[in-house]
Amino acid sequence: MPEYPTIPNFADSFERIPTKVVENAAMGSVWVAKQIANLIRAKQKKKEKVVLGLATGSTPKSLYAELVRLHKEEGLSFKNVVTFNLDEYYPIERQALQSYYRFMHQQLFDHIDINPKNINIPNGEIEKEKIKEHCREYEKKIEVAGGIDLQILGIGNNGHVGFNEPGSGLHSKTRLINLDNSTRLANAYEFANIAEVPRLALTMGIYSILQSKKIILMAWGTSKALVIKKAVEEEMTESLPASLLQMHDDVQFVIDQDAATELTRFKSPWLSGECEWTPRLIKKAVVNMALELKKPVLSLTNSDYNEFGLGDLLVEKGDAYEINLQVYYMLRDTLTGWPAGKPNAHIPAHPERSAPWPKKVVIFSPHPDDDIISMGGTFQRLHDQGNEVHVAYQTSGNIAVTDEFVTRYLDFAIGFETVLGSPTRKSLDFVKEARKFLSRKKSNQTDTPSIRKIKALIRQGEAKATCRYVGIHENNVHFQQLPFYETGTIQKKPAGEKDVKQTMDLLRAIKPHQVYCAGDFADPHGTHKVCFTIVLEALKRLKSLHEPWIEDCWLWLYKGAWQEWNMEDIEMAVPMSPDQVMKKRFGIFIHQSQKDMVPFQGADSREFWQRAEERNAHTASLFADLGLTHYAAVEAFVRYPY
Repeated sequence: MPEYPTIPNFADSFERIPTKVVENAAMGSVWVAKQIANLIRAKQKKKEKVVLGLATGSTPKSLYAELVRLHKEEGLSFKNVVTFNLDEYYPIERQALQSYYRFMHQQLFDHIDINPKNINIPNGEIEKEKIKEHCREYEKKIEVAGGIDLQILGIGNNGHVGFNEPGSGLHSKTRLINLDNSTRLANAYEFANIAEVPRLALTMGIYSILQSKKIILMAWGTSKALVIKKAVEEEMTESLPASLLQMHDDVQFVIDQDAATELTRFKSPWLSGECEWTPRLIKKAVVNMALELKKPVLSLTNSDYNEFGLGDLLVEKGDAYEINLQVYYMLRDTLTGWPAGKPNAHIPAHPERSAPWPKKVVIFSPHPDDDIISMGGTFQRLHDQGNEVHVAYQTSGNIAVTDEFVTRYLDFAIGFETVLGSPTRKSLDFVKEARKFLSRKKSNQTDTPSIRKIKALIRQGEAKATCRYVGIHENNVHFQQLPFYETGTIQKKPAGEKDVKQTMDLLRAIKPHQVYCAGDFADPHGTHKVCFTIVLEALKRLKSLHEPWIEDCWLWLYKGAWQEWNMEDIEMAVPMSPDQVMKKRFGIFIHQSQKDMVPFQGADSREFWQRAEERNAHTASLFADLGLTHYAAVEAFVRYPY
């Protein structure tokens, strides 16, 4: 996993905004919630109200959960709190599943003792001709309330805060705004498809936000790393609205380690002061230098090191030639065609053990296609080399099946029965009711249990077909359908005891030597992160029980359809030939319900097979650029200690 070295106090000298880096989103949310609670309690002692500006989206969910906990378990009262939300889609019904009105009530307001009269959210139902008046009234309400004491923000991948898209003026106030296409794509996971994402939104302006007495911006995950660096370290510009927060006298960014990876103090700590030159940090520095200079590692010179700011590394470790060799061997030793270890071979630097062999392997797939998309070549190689491979599909993935696709299957089912004979009255009634529901389904309506079962069955059939294609025996295919996922909506329940227990039982039954798990937390609906947490908790509990097999079980993480590991972090790289690339593509094609129109695609309009191929080809090209063999494609993994 990425290494975060100890940095001197002056290491943040590149940063124009105070930035607090925490281990993970949960810890960051607890810290921010504490600031809010302290402010509320301080105001309560003075018998004063406190005015909070609140954000929506995936980022503040854990913050709101912590505030609810503080209310229920520690008696934090919100009776003196007045809230103003940043934004709302337009037009949208208040009770639509995707409305921020509904989001805020589900996540926070329905669970605390706030006075409903003190809740203010832009109205997505208001008539268009009344919008300007509504926006002026919203600004006036904030002014009458005494201004916002603390404004909570998230940040979009394009740098927007609230819905202030790039180009939003410094003096902009609450208004109706056109949503950037990248924002609509990023938020498409909340809707059935991109066409349903509103093109307009109501948002507080940059000027409105900057009038707040204090601002805290939160960001989690590697997908936010680059925009955080730009907002924090680069010049202010209206083309990156978050950078305008540099003007505020009391602003704090709170980000997790993944969102901090592009900050100079983490990406190039040698530029921020003295640092401890561990092997991994040396690899990171040299790999990044070679890629930026477009030179193979073995061609780097002393002059390159000095010009790149790595003179201290030369002083400590010696000539460039020796350092180059060290890094070259590190890269070379990650490449292997034997992901479960090569039998009857003694290769000390190999990423996996030779013994035991063959190995028992469990591939955890959060959705019913992550296995083939993320590690399809490795998946097939593990099986072809004689290992006992199991696949555990953690969720049904039913919300990613479109209603149109269900209708197509219903037509087939009745048509199939007709070929065999007369369809039964029961099946005809079922199809009639299903079609009736789908034809009248509204945007704020969840699927019936029957529709959800059909959608789950569609994805289950595709997953089974993929496993048959690879050669996996049906007894080695496990559909967990973890309870946390089965809500029928995009919003899932937190991982619970049943999820962990179910996973422990599966692991205990198989006793694997290798576990593969999704480590791609850029997944727009968060399922990968939850699924990883469940597997990790199950492994840790089994380890605490001192079961003998767990000591020989290694956990490997793969990335998904949204991103790849950084070159310096890769610990096992499995090359693929052109034929293997094509075989993987055909395996992905089996998932027809996810093809052509990608549900929940995030900010990437490519189909999953395109993403996978381009990502794997790019990784292979990076290895070649660094001076190693140029393969057609490479799948990458990181070993996770637990």
